[in-house]
Amino acid sequence: MRAVLLVGHGSRDPEGNEEVRQIITQLKSQLDQSLLIETCFLEFEKPNINQGIEACVKKGATSIYVIPLMLLAAGHSKIHIPASIDEAKEKYPNVRFTYGRPFGIHEETIEICKSRIEEVGENINEEDSRAAVLLLGRGGSDPDANSDFYKISRLLWEKLDYKLVEPAFMGVTAPLIKEGVERCIKLEAKKIVILPYFLFTGILMKRLEAMIVDFERDYPGIEFKLAGYFGFHSRLKTVIKDRIDEALYGSVRMNCDTCQYRIAAMEHIDHHHHDHDHDHSHDHAQVQKL
Repeated sequence: MRAVLLVGHGSRDPEGNEEVRQIITQLKSQLDQSLLIETCFLEFEKPNINQGIEACVKKGATSIYVIPLMLLAAGHSKIHIPASIDEAKEKYPNVRFTYGRPFGIHEETIEICKSRIEEVGENINEEDSRAAVLLLGRGGSDPDANSDFYKISRLLWEKLDYKLVEPAFMGVTAPLIKEGVERCIKLEAKKIVILPYFLFTGILMKRLEAMIVDFERDYPGIEFKLAGYFGFHSRLKTVIKDRIDEALYGSVRMNCDTCQYRIAAMEHIDHHHHDHDHDHSHDHAQVQKL
């Protein structure tokens, strides 16, 4: 039997953990009904990942596909989950484990951001030189995750008619949210849409709601809008399903989910002089010049 073990981060806020469970329940009907679907958490909530793996094995799983429900690849997805899988391989030598990947840079996450901005009354297709979007991440110490977040902010800027789409973080790394707000104001923004790049609600989301009240007091004359987090967006289910399918069917993909040259480049494929059997990388700059 094949089992899919979906690994949420876990929150001190029970509401956030319940949202994880609810979206997986909603997703089940879109998945192969022969799959066993289990949910677990890395911290603050049970079952933990070891308990999740044990539950799959007890229910008869011979193959377990571990999928991190995480926006970006950082310490949890690079270190903690693989360590638990290594332990499980020793404990269950007859079970085959496959590890999926975090959501990363995916076209659908950009579309979710756009729709959350529209939901607070913004016209994303109409240029407004007085408005800024402050894309807000949780923040972490992993350089790859932080740089991917900056790339996402640029990809979002490409899809909008806003002059400013600024990245900022709730903690751990700079720029912090207040620095981001002040930068937008220095660049003459009169309206700031704060867009939380969070999967579900939790302590940080509730802290952010209180911070908006402080910003409105501290920066008179500036309009603040707080957009929604990802939550139960239908496109989020598409992202999760994509990552499950990749793991199930071995469809390893390069980081081309948002590459506008992906299809157009095919007519120039014979112009490449390297052997694709040995080199699976490609250079977007080279494609652009063709």
